[in-house]
Amino acid sequence: MRIAVDAMGGDNAPAQVLEGASQAVAEYGIEVSVVGSPAVVQPLLEQHPHLRLCPSTQVIAMDEHPAHAVRSKPDSSMAVCARLCKEGRVDGWISAGNSGAIMATALFIQGRIKGVERPALGSIVPIKTGFAYFLDVGANVDSKPEYLVQFAAMGAVYAREMMGRSDPRVGLLSNGEEEGKGDELVRETARRLKGTMRGFVGNIEPKDLYAGKADVVVADGFVGNIAIKMAEATAEFLFRSLRDEIPRTIKGKVGGVLIRDGVRELRSSIDWREFGGAPLLGIDGVAVVAHGRSDARAIKNAIRVTKEAVENQLVRKIRAEVGK
Repeated sequence: MRIAVDAMGGDNAPAQVLEGASQAVAEYGIEVSVVGSPAVVQPLLEQHPHLRLCPSTQVIAMDEHPAHAVRSKPDSSMAVCARLCKEGRVDGWISAGNSGAIMATALFIQGRIKGVERPALGSIVPIKTGFAYFLDVGANVDSKPEYLVQFAAMGAVYAREMMGRSDPRVGLLSNGEEEGKGDELVRETARRLKGTMRGFVGNIEPKDLYAGKADVVVADGFVGNIAIKMAEATAEFLFRSLRDEIPRTIKGKVGGVLIRDGVRELRSSIDWREFGGAPLLGIDGVAVVAHGRSDARAIKNAIRVTKEAVENQLVRKIRAEVGK
C-alpha cells in the first residue's frame, strides 16, 4: 500500500502533516510519500526516517481560486500527488489544503469516472445509532436533480463498502419529511429517487438524521456545507461552554469531576479528527480531502480512510454502480 500526502496543505503543515504520516506508517504498515518543497520538508525528515520525499516546487494557497491555481501551478504539491496516483506510483493521496483546489486538481489530472456528472464530497456524521454518511458537503454549490441522484447512488456504495451497511437507507435532506416538501431541486430529486433507488426512505429533516433514520443523507453542496459547518460549530460551542461554566461553582467543580470521563468519551465520539478525511466520490482514483485544521491525529486517520478506500476497491464499485 503506497499513499502520497500533500505536505504543504493545511493550517498545520508541514510539521503536523509529517507527524501524522509517520504515525500512519508505524500503525498501518504502509508506505507514505510526502510531497512538498525540499527546502521546507527535508529538514523535518530527520525526525521521520520512514517517510519518502517527492519534491514539488509550487504550493496552492488556501485563498487562491481553485481552477486558476491548478492551471498556473502544474508542479504544485497537490498536482504531484494526483499525478503519482494517476500513473499508478501510489494507490491514493490526501491533502488538507484548499478543498476546491483538491477537487479541481483531481478532476484535471485523474478525471471523473465515466458517467459521473459531478464528484461529491461526503462526511461521517455521528448519530444516535452510530454513524451516517452525509453528502455533498461542499464539492458543488450549484446542483441539478441528476447530480443528487448520482450522489445518492455513490453514497450508498460508500455506506456498503466503507461502513458495512448491507442495505443502506438513503434520505434526502429537506425542511420537512412530508412528500412534496422542499424547493424545486429537492422535490424533483425525491421524485426521481422514489422511482429508481432501492432503500430510498424519502425526505428527512436534520432531527431525523441524528435520530438514525437513514444511513446516507443527500443534499446539494451549498446546503450540505452550511449544515456540516453549523453542526461542527454547535458542538464546539457546547463543549466550550461546559468547560467554561462548570468550574464557576463548588457544585460545578464536583460535578465536573464526576462527569469528566463521560464527557471525554462523548467528545471523542463526535471529534472530526477521528474521521480523518473523506474521499472525493466520482473521481477516477482515490483522492481524500482532509480538514484544513488537521493535526497529526487527523492526518493519520485521513491516511487510514485512504487505505480503506483502496482496500475496499471503492472506485471500482462506484464505477460499476454508476454504470448501471
